[in-house]
Amino acid sequence: MDLPLVSIVTPSFNMGRFLEETIQSVLSQDYRNIEYIVVDGGSTDGTLDILRKYEGRVRYVSEPDRGQTDAINKGFHLSRGNIFAFLCADDTYLPGAVGTAVRHLVANPEQGGIYGEGYLTDEGGAILTRYPTRDFDPELLRTECFICQPAAFLRRQAFMDAGLMNVELHNGLDYDLWIRLAKRHTMLRVDEYLATSRMHRGAKTLRQRADVFKASVDILKAHYGYAPFSHIYGYCSALVDRRDDFFEPVPPSLFKYGLALVYGSLRNIRHLPRYWKEWLEQGSPRLSARWKKVV
Repeated sequence: MDLPLVSIVTPSFNMGRFLEETIQSVLSQDYRNIEYIVVDGGSTDGTLDILRKYEGRVRYVSEPDRGQTDAINKGFHLSRGNIFAFLCADDTYLPGAVGTAVRHLVANPEQGGIYGEGYLTDEGGAILTRYPTRDFDPELLRTECFICQPAAFLRRQAFMDAGLMNVELHNGLDYDLWIRLAKRHTMLRVDEYLATSRMHRGAKTLRQRADVFKASVDILKAHYGYAPFSHIYGYCSALVDRRDDFFEPVPPSLFKYGLALVYGSLRNIRHLPRYWKEWLEQGSPRLSARWKKVV
C-alpha cells in the first residue's frame, strides 16, 4: 500500500533555542513519507544557521510575514500532502506519532482529522502533566478548547473546508480553527501520546495571558454569540493579577468576581439571565474556597 504523504509545517520566529529539538522530533519519525516545511518570519537569533544544517531534509523559507497564522497558511500552500499538521517551534512529536496518526486516519476515512494525547513539558522538556484532552464534541467547544494542537493531524480537504488559519488572529488561533472545522467535519480522539507542548515563560499562551483570554472571548462571541463565565473570569483575572495561571496560580477575589459580572454582562448583553446564572453557579465556589482560606 502506498503511504500517504504527510505535510508538516513549523511556523517560527526567533525560536532558535527550541527549534532544533522540534526539527529532530520530525526527522526522527519512523514514518517514511513526510514533507517537512519550516516557515520562518525573518528571525535574527541564529535560526537560519540551524535551518542550513538540515538543508536537503527540511524545506524552509525565511522572510517577514504577518505572524504565526500567516506562516502556517504559507506553509500549507507550499505543501502537497493529503494529511496536514503544524507543529510550533517549541513543541515536539513523540516517537511514532506520525505513523500512529496515519494509521488512525486510514482506518477512519469518515473523520476530518485525529488528535491524540499530549504532555505539557517545562522549558527543558521535562514532563509536567498531561494535556487535558476530551472526546470530540462540537458542543463542548462552546466552553473549552480540549484538542491538543501539536497532537492533531488533519486531512488536507478538511483544513481547506475550514478556511485555513485566520490571519487576523494572533492568539486563540487553534481554538478558532477547531470551531470552524467542527461545523463541517468530526475529529477522532485517539489514546496514544503523540506530542509535547512546551510551557515556558516566553510562550505566547503564558506571556500574553490576558490577550489569549480576550481572544477566546472574541472568538466565542463571533461563532456562538455568547462568551461563558469561565473565559470572562479568566480574562478579568489575567488583567488584574498579571499571572500566567500555570507557574503562578491566580487566587479568587471579590473584586475579580465583580469585574467578571460587569464585563461579562456587557459582552453578553443579549443573554443576561443565562450569564448571571453562570456567574452565580460558577463564581460562588471560587469565592467560598477563597474565604475558607482567609478565615
